[in-house]
Amino acid sequence: MGIKIQITEEKLAKLSASMEKNKLKPGPLMPTLHDAQSIFGCIPIEIQKIIAEGLNESIAKINGVVTFYGNFSVEPKGENVINVCLGTACYVRGSQGLLDAFSDELKLKAGQTSEDGKYTLQATRCIGACGLAPVITVNNQVYGNSTVQKAKEIVAQLRNAS
Repeated sequence: MGIKIQITEEKLAKLSASMEKNKLKPGPLMPTLHDAQSIFGCIPIEIQKIIAEGLNESIAKINGVVTFYGNFSVEPKGENVINVCLGTACYVRGSQGLLDAFSDELKLKAGQTSEDGKYTLQATRCIGACGLAPVITVNNQVYGNSTVQKAKEIVAQLRNAS
């Protein structure tokens, strides 16, 4: 499942300009990766290789950074990104049930993007709003004290909006 990334000459030119700009400052890797994520929607291995060459870094280092940080993705994400926190506070207050509800409603497993590119479902660790557990985010909007019913309502709202 999932959507295909578009690698165009225009996007590659933006990436090249980003690398040239960032090379003028100390520590060009992170700003370049943030720019690449923004330009392409993800940083697949093909783009990692271009960055490695452009910044004179090893592909292993680039890939290590991309796969370590949750802000970066090697696969495209959907128009609507749903994160369910499975950190301790959220988990003990029922977040697994929320993840299961989203999974059932969207017919996706955690880590998958729908074939039409509309939805990505992710299980995350600690969103940082433990006092509001269980917490989900939808397109970076935080929903605290969430319930299975709220999860179903959110999916219905997203479907109606598209």
